[in-house]
Amino acid sequence: MYFLIAGLEELKMDGKSIRDAVKERYGSTVKQSGSCGCAKKADYPDPDFIQSAATVAGYSDRELKSIPDGANLGLGCGNPVALVAIRPGDVVLDLGSGAGVDCFLASRIVGEKGLVIGVDMTPGMVDRAKANAQNIGFGNVDFRLGEIENLPVGSSTVDIVISNCVINLSTDKPKVFREAWRVMKPGGRLMVSDMVLLEELPDYLKGSVEAYLRCIAGASLKEEYLEAIREAGFEEISIVDESHFPTELIAEQPFLKELAGKMNIPMVELQLIGSKVVSLKVSAKKRVLP
Repeated sequence: MYFLIAGLEELKMDGKSIRDAVKERYGSTVKQSGSCGCAKKADYPDPDFIQSAATVAGYSDRELKSIPDGANLGLGCGNPVALVAIRPGDVVLDLGSGAGVDCFLASRIVGEKGLVIGVDMTPGMVDRAKANAQNIGFGNVDFRLGEIENLPVGSSTVDIVISNCVINLSTDKPKVFREAWRVMKPGGRLMVSDMVLLEELPDYLKGSVEAYLRCIAGASLKEEYLEAIREAGFEEISIVDESHFPTELIAEQPFLKELAGKMNIPMVELQLIGSKVVSLKVSAKKRVLP
């Protein structure tokens, strides 16, 4: 969500190292019942923030009350389930499903004849999601351990693919969209909420591991992101919504204030960086075969 950066440890990292760092962050935060990889529990110890963050992302109070306790970890930069027309009996796939919030919302719509598959590369997240499903008795959800660049899902088996602020963490976004296209049935639909850039980031952020984990250094330029969807084979690509993060929320984050002091970066500059990041909601379709 609005979680940006909390320290700028600059390292050169290859794709595997970044993936391992993301997996470690997600694993540690779920153990602490903290937030997603874009934030640390120490940054936001107040559970009220998780609730308010989810509300700003687009979840209604009714939706949040309908999901198991522990499924909402404050993750996401949108509510993809609310933006795509899911039907009873659909097979829905969530890329980077975390503790399962979007999967549980979708499962109530697809019903007993449908199926919701959640894929996450972090064992702790998958275990949390499975426990959430078992505690509430959700029988139409299936959480699988795997990478979104190599989905453990059969080809042409899914009606709808959703994702919520996760693809920006991938080091191979074009492959993620190619995989989404592969597993989708002809006529299937894609709906993703993600963070993208309107302008290039300063050089001192591009090489920051922490900035990558905070869902900003890994974000693509908006046009590059849309082109990756197009090149994967999707059609009818449409921007459903595009929103900036409120300046006042950026300025009030304690770790940003600390960062500004440590690196002598004026807060106005950090706010400017924040203005280059937007939450993008994109829909697309896989062409029906003639």
